[in-house]
Amino acid sequence: MDMPFSILDLAHVVEGSHAGESFEKCVATAQHAEKLGYKRVWYAEHHNIASVASSATSVLIAHVAAHTKSIRLGAGGIMLPNHSPLVIAEQFGTLATLHPGRIDLGLGRAPGGDMGVIRALRKDYERAGNRFPADVEELMDYMRPAGEHELTQVRAIPGEGTDVPVYILGSSLFGAQLAARLGLPYAFASHFAPQHLIQAADIYRAQFQPSRHLSKPHFIMACNIFAAETEEEADYHFSTLIQAFVGIITNQRGLTPRPVKNLEVPAAIQPHVEAMLQGSAVGTVDQVAARMSRFQDLLSPDEYIISMPFHDHAARLRSMELALEARAKMAPLDKVA
Repeated sequence: MDMPFSILDLAHVVEGSHAGESFEKCVATAQHAEKLGYKRVWYAEHHNIASVASSATSVLIAHVAAHTKSIRLGAGGIMLPNHSPLVIAEQFGTLATLHPGRIDLGLGRAPGGDMGVIRALRKDYERAGNRFPADVEELMDYMRPAGEHELTQVRAIPGEGTDVPVYILGSSLFGAQLAARLGLPYAFASHFAPQHLIQAADIYRAQFQPSRHLSKPHFIMACNIFAAETEEEADYHFSTLIQAFVGIITNQRGLTPRPVKNLEVPAAIQPHVEAMLQGSAVGTVDQVAARMSRFQDLLSPDEYIISMPFHDHAARLRSMELALEARAKMAPLDKVA
């Protein structure tokens, strides 16, 4: 099955390491993805999270782009309420000018952090969040060719004429509706918030309006893949993500934890952790293929963007290889049991 697979990379800072090493791993991951034939690698804006070093997203994209040749790179995403649309147009216009045909711009409405982050960013988040649809349109207008601007007389230089592809990101129905109305591709964050996944996909496709950007819906499902030679090894590495989610729920976030054997999740929060991890495929090539076939049967995504927050970098690179082997074994829609 020739289904586009892409990578979501948050520049995870693992226990026993530091941000500089995480950036080196970002480059190595993108180079490996490029060699293997992944479609794109995206980096996400988060703030005040010890385990995530991709906060200055456009800077990180520039660094990785300078060390790769052909793979698409982008934001998955920029949290637009934190920024002026003009500044983002200029940043991504610069990236697109330096690396033509390789840059994507995914946009989210969340702040990418807690109330302390919002205060530090000096933003009225409620007002900025409410402006998100208008800000998306303003941002795209800055990147249109000269003479075709409809919303502003200000020119983004660089930026004007780059028409950087814009994607709407979300984990709720709001993003699905906005992406459909604007005729943009839509990526759903089912790697940590899968509760509204099916409904969001249905709404997006049903309400989609063709635009100058896109003639038909393009739905991207984010998922976690932890593939290994054995089920035991895959479960061992997957314990890293489980521990991270336990930390999110219990408000005890730290660096990306080391994997452990026979991990036990507190019974009181186990259902919540399991719900957050429904968008995951873990195990051998055959097990991952079976799980991905089920996602394909339920949703028929046009693309998968895969989160692989391993503690062990070598195991992550191997998982990237095994994920593509699993893709080759994914059952056609009419063959899924």
